[in-house]
Amino acid sequence: MSGNVRARRPASPPPGFPHVIPSAHKYPPISSRKDDLDADERRQAATKGYGPSRKSHSPGGLKITPGEWKLLLVVLAVAAFVRLFRISKPDSVVFDEVHFGKFTARYIKTRYFVDVHPPLAKLLITAAAFLSGFDGEFDFKDIGKIFENTPYVAMRMVPATLGIATVPVAYLTMRALDCRATTALLATLLLTFENGLITQSRHILLDSPLVFFTALTIFLFVGFSNEDKKEPFTEQWWTWLVLTGLSLGAVLSCKWVGLFTVATVGVCTILQLWLLLGDTRVNPRTWARHFLARAWCLIAIPILFYMTMFELHFMILGSSGEGDAFMSSEFRQTLGHGMHDTYADVALGSQVAIRHLNTQGGYLHSHSHNYPGGSGQQQITLYPHRDENNVWLILNATTDNYPEYDYETQPIEYIKDGSRIKLRHISTDKALHSHEVRPPVSDVDFQNEVSAYGMTGYAGDVNDDWVVVIDEGDKRDRESSKRVKTLRTHFRLRHLNTGCYLFSHKVKLPEWGYEQQEVTCNKNAVRVNSLWYVEIANQHPQLPADAEKVNYKIPGFLSKFWELQKVMWTTNAGLTDRHAFDSRPQTWPRLIRGINFWVKDHRQIYLIGNPFVWWLSTGSVIAYALVRAFLILRAKRGYKDFENTKVVKYDSLCGFLFTGYFLHYFPFFLMSRQLFLHHYFPALYLAILLSCAIFDFATSTLKPKIRLQIAAVLAIMAIWNFSKFSPLAYGNPWTQKQCTSARWVKTWDFACNELFVDYSHYNAIPSPEQDKPAPMAVIGGEPGGRAAVVVDDAEPPVAPQASTAVPEGIVAEPGKDIFATGDKKAKSSARFETDHNDASPSPGDLDRDMSVVGVDASGTSGNEEGSARTGEASSSGNVPADVNEAGVVAGTGERPEGPLDHEEALADQAAHELYPEARDVAE
Repeated sequence: MSGNVRARRPASPPPGFPHVIPSAHKYPPISSRKDDLDADERRQAATKGYGPSRKSHSPGGLKITPGEWKLLLVVLAVAAFVRLFRISKPDSVVFDEVHFGKFTARYIKTRYFVDVHPPLAKLLITAAAFLSGFDGEFDFKDIGKIFENTPYVAMRMVPATLGIATVPVAYLTMRALDCRATTALLATLLLTFENGLITQSRHILLDSPLVFFTALTIFLFVGFSNEDKKEPFTEQWWTWLVLTGLSLGAVLSCKWVGLFTVATVGVCTILQLWLLLGDTRVNPRTWARHFLARAWCLIAIPILFYMTMFELHFMILGSSGEGDAFMSSEFRQTLGHGMHDTYADVALGSQVAIRHLNTQGGYLHSHSHNYPGGSGQQQITLYPHRDENNVWLILNATTDNYPEYDYETQPIEYIKDGSRIKLRHISTDKALHSHEVRPPVSDVDFQNEVSAYGMTGYAGDVNDDWVVVIDEGDKRDRESSKRVKTLRTHFRLRHLNTGCYLFSHKVKLPEWGYEQQEVTCNKNAVRVNSLWYVEIANQHPQLPADAEKVNYKIPGFLSKFWELQKVMWTTNAGLTDRHAFDSRPQTWPRLIRGINFWVKDHRQIYLIGNPFVWWLSTGSVIAYALVRAFLILRAKRGYKDFENTKVVKYDSLCGFLFTGYFLHYFPFFLMSRQLFLHHYFPALYLAILLSCAIFDFATSTLKPKIRLQIAAVLAIMAIWNFSKFSPLAYGNPWTQKQCTSARWVKTWDFACNELFVDYSHYNAIPSPEQDKPAPMAVIGGEPGGRAAVVVDDAEPPVAPQASTAVPEGIVAEPGKDIFATGDKKAKSSARFETDHNDASPSPGDLDRDMSVVGVDASGTSGNEEGSARTGEASSSGNVPADVNEAGVVAGTGERPEGPLDHEEALADQAAHELYPEARDVAE
């Protein structure tokens, strides 16, 4: 019978699999099974920090199927279409493109500027502009200004591309967190159709790069954590850890808000180290390796990356620019605007430039413009740029028992502690002066006005006298503590007659003072704000040619880096001015209000989020907090919820995302600075991921088909909300009725009145080709006849519009930039340089104001308010000397032909507004 039984042969492998010869052993030997260890070997591996071994492991814990990659490509294409659709529109400046476009131009021109944000995102935009041929000539001055010869589309592509890349990063993050593919797909769709993120990524702004690097950092850290659970200190483990550190450096280098991402990774890293410390199987040496690896990669690498971005910033911005005024003189030595060596000794007869120490507001300065009120004498300010109007001549005081001193022939007399001096302004030949008159801005009893007073040949009076009080000198130069030395001695100037100290602070003068810094004489002066030093000392007649000279020390990178960080920090904290569309953190999760970006041609771009996505994410954050609190209460009552592996998994997952959301949102409550809705975007990203993680948990017991249907409903709701508000994202035509119906919240203040009633009206708006000058006609101009007059031959067609009235509060304006005043200062400097270099004063231009101890016009003793003025110099030299401050020619009662100079007109207007009675008397 046994002969009839066929011998069984081994089963053939499936097609495509190699043929395996049967082994005599039921299981392969232990030595050949690398993934299976006995108890002793597992214990030994644990002491080295290794976790449980797995037979298969994807990099970073990502288990992405080929079908998912194809699906991800489709999602990526949709995200690209949504964010790049009509990205060339509008073809004019939008919101803070005013600032960041201007910074790009400064990079191209290599002109130094200062911004409150680190440079990475701006450098990326600049690279795109440079490669596209931008010459830096367009100034991005105003919202709505048409771009000319500017590759603005290429510049907008940088934030747009990073906004697109955020979508697949979110998908990979959700998969790395062990969520289902349906959940990851839902997360990408919610992000793709989030109106706020779309609007922000379509313009030359920094928030899209910030959100991208935040998302990338979260993904890389999740991947590293998955590798750490499998097996630490492998090549993949180090790769994920180093990439996380580089991404942390990138997010920090876009905006300082990236510190919140650093805090998120830091908190989770501390938790990891804490758990390792409590694992008795991990010896101290292995724990130290974990600590040092994380410290190097998550602290040192981000700092080095951050500093490298500033090194590039300094290398590019190698020439002087509008940011000079905010930096120290040492810093400015590196900007091609350095100072020549100057004499170290300061004596009577020295011509000096005196600089304020604390505020870095600039030099003690005067110019041929008077205060519109108070004494009406010549202004004294702090001016941040080097200028001939900063130069003063040191003379000895001429009070009783203080004899005249001929500094040109007599032995040199150094300025010592207690020296009584006068400071004579070289350009206008007036003395630095103070008296019991309140300043124009700091109008308080303990502040006195400081002015320039006198005329050629007038020796001055006691109110011109100051006492030098040396505060400290350079430790390397002992003489600098005994007498004033250039750059080395810090001193105060005490007014001899009133006892107040020459003082300045960050208060700016109004427009009539060109917004330069106020200088007063303060009886209760804070020490640091009343310290001065001599920066430049010109040649003295009694100093030998080989006399000691000094100069600023050229700072290295670390000094420049640290100084700029302090300027950025101080300025950032000082951005407390209100903006028409600023908001506070408590309003962001509820989407109470948006930001008006651009209004033109009866269209509007208004930053508003997708209400469905926004409120869904906010509800998810609240739901997780409530459920977690409920589980904690149940645990206190003895329930074993946290022994359930499913609960533990989702609690860990959601807890990580909630921690990130908390650290990206709640620190804003501690800030008093100006804040906007877009500051919420990094927290919004994490809130959207959290809502999808909760969806994954809530649908974990459902069939895949039902889960997919629920996800489809949520995605459709998000897409419908997106389409409802898409005209505000793209600046598309929209009717008043549709706009009004979209105001679901009464505080949403987009400008419906600026829109047309019907779509057909948009067709009537002339195109750029049609918008040409109308035919012109010329009347007159015949030889010997009347002058030619050009008139319009026809009125251009006007498109019908719903309303020409612009509601209050809808005008688009950029966010506050405290450094933006630099341009005005630079222009003012140019005006003053032109004024005083091109026009020399004549005797008729001298100010004949009388001091409080002088004699008035009638020859009797009087106060300064009653003093007479016979003439004032024009700033430009174009106004005759016999024209008084009201613009009336002396002796005629008439104004001269032609308009007043711009600066005189401003001062005249300010004087008329502030002191109408003086105007009436003059008239």
